[in-house]
Amino acid sequence: MALIIRRRKPTDEDDSSLLRQEEEEEEVKRGNSRRRIKVKNYSCLDNCCWLIGCICTVWWLLLFLYNTMPASFPQYMTEKITGPLPDPPGVKCVKEGLEAKHPVVFVPGIVTGGLELWEGHECAEGLFRKRLWGGTFGEVYKRPSCWLQHMSLHNETGLDPSGIRIRPVSGLVAADYFAPGYFVWAVLIANLARVGYEEKNMYMAAYDWRLSFQNTEVRDQTLSRIKSNIELMVQVNGGQKAVIIPHSMGVLYFLHFMKWVEAPVPMGGGGGSDWCAKHIKAVMNIGGPLLGAPKALAGLFSAEAKDVAFARGMAPGVLDSDVFHIQTLQHIMRMSRTWDSTMSMIPKGGETIWGGLDWAPEEGGYVPNNILNITTSPHSHNHSDIYDHARDPNPNYGRFISFGRDAAESHSSQIQRIDFRGALKGSNSANRTCREVWTEYHDMGSGGIKAIAGYKTYTADDVVDMLEFVAPKMMKRGNAHFSHGLADNLDDPKYAHYRYWSNALETKLPNAPDMEIYSMYGVGIPTERAYVYKLTRASECYIPFQIDTTAGHANPHVCLKDGVYTVDGDETVPALSAGFMCAKGWRGKTRFNPSGIKTYVREYNHNPPSNFLEGRGTESGAHVDILGNFQLIEDVIRVAAGEEVGGDRVSTDIFKWSEKINLKL
Repeated sequence: MALIIRRRKPTDEDDSSLLRQEEEEEEVKRGNSRRRIKVKNYSCLDNCCWLIGCICTVWWLLLFLYNTMPASFPQYMTEKITGPLPDPPGVKCVKEGLEAKHPVVFVPGIVTGGLELWEGHECAEGLFRKRLWGGTFGEVYKRPSCWLQHMSLHNETGLDPSGIRIRPVSGLVAADYFAPGYFVWAVLIANLARVGYEEKNMYMAAYDWRLSFQNTEVRDQTLSRIKSNIELMVQVNGGQKAVIIPHSMGVLYFLHFMKWVEAPVPMGGGGGSDWCAKHIKAVMNIGGPLLGAPKALAGLFSAEAKDVAFARGMAPGVLDSDVFHIQTLQHIMRMSRTWDSTMSMIPKGGETIWGGLDWAPEEGGYVPNNILNITTSPHSHNHSDIYDHARDPNPNYGRFISFGRDAAESHSSQIQRIDFRGALKGSNSANRTCREVWTEYHDMGSGGIKAIAGYKTYTADDVVDMLEFVAPKMMKRGNAHFSHGLADNLDDPKYAHYRYWSNALETKLPNAPDMEIYSMYGVGIPTERAYVYKLTRASECYIPFQIDTTAGHANPHVCLKDGVYTVDGDETVPALSAGFMCAKGWRGKTRFNPSGIKTYVREYNHNPPSNFLEGRGTESGAHVDILGNFQLIEDVIRVAAGEEVGGDRVSTDIFKWSEKINLKL
């Protein structure tokens, strides 16, 4: 039977139903479109959270992979890229038959030694014997105000504030690593262990690096403990004299110790004039600022140096923002100006050592490595033409601080200087909201600030007076413990006082003719020598002086960049400061070295790592990284094992610079 289907004619009701259905479908489409558009419109907060989440995820993934990979994997990859690595110095020396002989004493420098809490205020609850300096620095992020309060010393005594006791960590762990993964002494200790060294013949002379050197004895009897430990190590090691290895400010600290140990009690240790001759084989100074460091001067003056100034230039107003009330640099200045040890590194010797307005020992300029890589003319067959051209400019390195490039570069006859000494400082313009970051600049007023800028440029003869003007409380404490001059007559009884003992130009080396002194330091890295400053805008809570990061030089042969003039050195200490005393001041029998202690200059050219797998490199000359330099470590092991290292090793013009310094010997 045929089935016939007949199409029904739609009614008006059906038409309206279809219309409603179409409208609903259209509305759904529009809603979906709006939802899609809404999903795409991320807010700024969403983007930030997404970015932070990605960074954290990648970080934890890399950390997981690092902890799960075999320990030999980084070395394996490095060798695949660069070829086989050389034997570590300890392995090399063992193969040559060297072994432990002289006990070794490490003397850490500023900021590299760990500090832990023994007593604190309520905000430091739960931190007993936890590291406040070194380690993870976790407390800096959790409770920064509390941390600043505890790390600061008393502004008048230079000792502990009431209710606070922070003490140095003891043992080799005090300064083997500054932070997880960032070695200080660890590589040197490990290589010494390969030739037989261990705790009984290695000692870390840890001390509270914030204190003045004499106050480490007053508060902690640190100098007495170093004396006793050296005597014990010499005794238990069969009478073998100790090899002392100070680093950075530790060089100045041990120079102070050598005078303290000879001096009679109560000011000294009562060891007698022959103590060093009986107990010390050699002093191997690493990166020692024997004549001071301009970088320390900039830190005391404006709480910044090249790196901080660069960061401030990249993000102006953030570090010392009045808007967000961060004022990071003000907090740093307020805290660091209570650390009396920093004043030991103010440049010493005045213009005789560092140069004046129109001359400096290093005149001719520093030649960065990239200058030597500039393409020469077709007629040039070597780098000598470039080198001579690079030395043509004469930066005025003797002008430590200049206000404006004109003051830094003009001849002294064209600079009108208005003496700041005795100037009226004016009235106090800061209000009570600045109390938390109060610095002595608030007491200067606009009159004092203008007086400092009006002097235009400061040489080594001016900087101590300048600091006494801008920071009288700090310098009152500092002048009681340190001196920065140049002695005319070392037999003057005044030089028996401890304030002169850490200045190599105002004290004599011990009577120990068989002792050796080495100056070991990195070279080949632009190192801060002089600064171009500017006045900052007046604001409620501010530091009135800043390094002018806009001051650079169009001529690439002139070493002025981001407001900083550089010379050859290890990035922190100029080669002149690290090498002069062993190159000239102590060389042979001089009034500074009456017994004729043998001195050697050992320079290590900086060679950065070729890839990130090499870490901080094995040929670095940087101020801290040099402690992992294989050549330096080998030299240390050889001396400690009773071998010779071969005399001087020099690549800079340290001897030429030294000859330009007219110092009575």
